[in-house]
Amino acid sequence: MPAAVTVCPHTVETRTPRVPETVAYSLTLPAVLASPAVARSAARTILEAHGLQDVTAAAVQVIGELAACACLFTPSDSVYLSLRYRGDALRISLYDGHPRHTHRRLAAACDGRRRSVLLLLACVMHACDGEWGFGESSEPGDGTRLWAVLPREGARAYGEVT
Repeated sequence: MPAAVTVCPHTVETRTPRVPETVAYSLTLPAVLASPAVARSAARTILEAHGLQDVTAAAVQVIGELAACACLFTPSDSVYLSLRYRGDALRISLYDGHPRHTHRRLAAACDGRRRSVLLLLACVMHACDGEWGFGESSEPGDGTRLWAVLPREGARAYGEVT
């Protein structure tokens, strides 16, 4: 007599729906030149799967800029990307292993260099009425946290062809 086959009791219908409010993804990426492209591709897939096609153009640009900066500055072999959608805005965080400098002048020089690398990001965020910044991170693994809050309405307008 054949063994009874059991099927997982969870049906597809009981899974969490793919809507904007369920965007909660984290990725660890190697700190290499290809990682910004991987981050952009993953983000594009994630956003489109959750019905956020209208923010994809701006979000992909922002994620690419943050990932490139994180990969450039980190002394470690990886960076960490987090995507969350809350309060009608996409929240993007990238963590790199570059510790904050304790010497005031070194910190100012390093921050200035980081800001110059992120000039395009600043322009995109201004066009989208978003906010961005960077600072000390206590997790994961200390270092620097780069972040951007991309409002859906502003990102939608950024992606429209005029």
